[in-house]
Amino acid sequence: MRRAVVIGATGQIGRVAVGALARDGWQVTAVSRGGDRDQSWPGEVRTARADREDDAALAAVVGDGCDVLVDLVAFGSEHARQLTGLGGRVGSAVVISSVSVYEDDKGRGFDTQAEPDGFPQYPVPIPESRRTVAPGDASYSTRKAALERELLAAADTLPTTLLRAGAIHGPHCRTPRELYFVKRNLDGRRRRILSFGGESRFHPASVHNIAELIRLAAAKPGARVLNACDDGAPTVAEIASAIDSVMGVETETVLLDGPPPPEGVGDTPWSVPHPVICDMSAARRELGYEEVTRYAETLPETVAWIERQLAADAGGVGGVGSAGRPGRAGRDWREAYPKMSEAYGDLFDYAAEDAWLAARNA
Repeated sequence: MRRAVVIGATGQIGRVAVGALARDGWQVTAVSRGGDRDQSWPGEVRTARADREDDAALAAVVGDGCDVLVDLVAFGSEHARQLTGLGGRVGSAVVISSVSVYEDDKGRGFDTQAEPDGFPQYPVPIPESRRTVAPGDASYSTRKAALERELLAAADTLPTTLLRAGAIHGPHCRTPRELYFVKRNLDGRRRRILSFGGESRFHPASVHNIAELIRLAAAKPGARVLNACDDGAPTVAEIASAIDSVMGVETETVLLDGPPPPEGVGDTPWSVPHPVICDMSAARRELGYEEVTRYAETLPETVAWIERQLAADAGGVGGVGSAGRPGRAGRDWREAYPKMSEAYGDLFDYAAEDAWLAARNA
């Protein structure tokens, strides 16, 4: 039986990828710091406790060898060297990277987006041949670029498929962009403001579609880079409407023609001045990939997961809203999603929104 070792198995992607590999006939060892088991996994999945920063522990989990090593939490050249050091015992690898490695013709990337005119303007769609940022240790993007470069250079030792994931969505996400709309609906906000005319498009990537790419790449080893996104890239207005539909609410949308005002009104986690849309044709050509789900189809499980994290029994007092759903979120969203708060700041400044709307209608 083919053996797969999955590092980061209890993370957002890992929970789905482990199940996909196991159901495809792989003998899977699911590795995480806690050694936990997801209830959705088939019974034959083995679990192992190891910190991926511990070279000896990781080598012990790999043991005499495996056919494929799936790494969902690799960053930087140090992790690339760790993986290539196992090359003699590993047939191939599948490693998660990010679309944030891409750079536009003016040298702009995700690291420059906070600068004046700093948001990158990529071709639509972005092919894998698009140039990337310089590798280094300065940021998430440069570390992913360094990871890619070292693994591709070691293709003879360890053939690796690098999957450049877009805006990952699904349960267990620590920074779910959907939170922006879910919490507003729970809080009874029936008007929302969207900058850039609600037309922003930031390519989503379902954990289920990424897991399918992992399954296919595991069965067809090679040294390659592939985009890992859903087939469709809905606008932020379409995403908001789809979430409303799942939650059984109606919301009025107020559109801003341009960027958010200085106070950040209308600045959602999906709002970008230029589209970020990736080309998925290489995955179809090289792996025979076909997406297993569409964005709107996955929303019920994503919304339900976010609602549970904000539920009243996690702290505070909540009511009941439309369609029998929880009313105002009972738990402080910063407590439920601290990484979201760190990344985006205050997403729910309702006072600023109300003041902007009042001034607009005056």
